[in-house]
Formats: sequence, C-alpha cells, structure tokens
Amino acid sequence: MTELVVDLDLDGVTDKAGLMDRCARALRLPDWFGRNWDALVDSLSDHTVWPEGAVERGLTVVVRNWQGYAQASPQEWETAREVFAEATDRTPALSVALAPGGAS
Repeated sequence: MTELVVDLDLDGVTDKAGLMDRCARALRLPDWFGRNWDALVDSLSDHTVWPEGAVERGLTVVVRNWQGYAQASPQEWETAREVFAEATDRTPALSVALAPGGAS
C-alpha cells in the first residue's frame, strides 16, 4: 500500500500567516489549529488530525513552490524547515519533501 500524498503549494506565500493558512487548508486541519509553529509541529505529528487512511499508509507532504517564501522570509522559512524536520523525527509515518525547481 502506498503512502498518502498531500500537496502543500506555497505559490504566492510570503509570510508565516500565509504558510499557516496553506497548511491548514492542504492538511484539512481543525478549526482549533493555532496557526503558530508549535501548533504546526503538533498537528503534523498528531495522527488524529491526519487525512483518512494516512495513519495506515503513511503520509507524505510535498511542499511545492516554496522558493518565493524562502526568498521573501528566509528566517521564517528556516523555522518552517525545522518544524517539518521535528515533526518527521517525532512521527516515522510522516515525511516532508521539498519539490525542486520552479521558483515563483
């Protein structure tokens, strides 16, 4: 059985608020999602908020068009990458991949 893949498209995102909104939408996070770094790592690590079938199959989040955000807010982007890494360290069934190319 192959893992469930969620596309996290950051095209046009230039700040943390935009990133949090895209994460909430792409991952279908609950309304109580706090839209901060701690809440993001907790949500990525929490099987109860994962899409249906992801716990059994594993979850891969593919981050696309991240280059514009990285350029506009390099410190925030570094924090986002640390959050993704922490979540994958906590949760073996989770992987986060940065799609190459196509800077927006």
